[in-house]
Amino acid sequence: MKVKEGFSKFWKFLKKDTWQAWLVSLILAFIFIKLIFFPVLSFALNTNLPLVVVESCSMYHSSDFDDWWNRNAEWYESKGISKDEFSDFSFKNGLNKGDIVLVSGRGDYEIGDIIIFENGAYRYPLIHRLVKTEPYATKGDNGRTNADQLPGEKNIPEDAIMGKSIVKLPGLGWIKLIFFEGVRPESQRGFCK
Repeated sequence: MKVKEGFSKFWKFLKKDTWQAWLVSLILAFIFIKLIFFPVLSFALNTNLPLVVVESCSMYHSSDFDDWWNRNAEWYESKGISKDEFSDFSFKNGLNKGDIVLVSGRGDYEIGDIIIFENGAYRYPLIHRLVKTEPYATKGDNGRTNADQLPGEKNIPEDAIMGKSIVKLPGLGWIKLIFFEGVRPESQRGFCK
């Protein structure tokens, strides 16, 4: 009975409109997210990185699909990927900086999937489109049409792949990014253009 009374008092305290109740609620939310929500999500999706915030413009499309394809067709067609094939890819219109992506480590990886992988050349995992499967190779959708892929994108070991994008939550990642924009190089700040 004392446990129930104690819980009832604690619950009433959390409902109060005070800075102390707000602080305790914030701490409890952090603990829930860190120790329960993310571990359960990681287990369910079979990846240690179930949610990713897109932090760059490497997957950004500045126009509709047809215009984007007209500017980028040469590179993809040289790799054997046609417009019809690309239009069937998930997230055919790319990803924008600030999008949150739900990641799954289950299933096979196919050309056109947007995968998240670790790359020793970069501090954080990359999130790019799979353009080849043997060996795994990726490319960001934005801005590298006539150039080669980034270092480390041509021969990605399968154990470096953390999963593939399955759902996009547009713009919600700005809640996190806004705190780090000031420390980025000026050319990488703000919205994608």
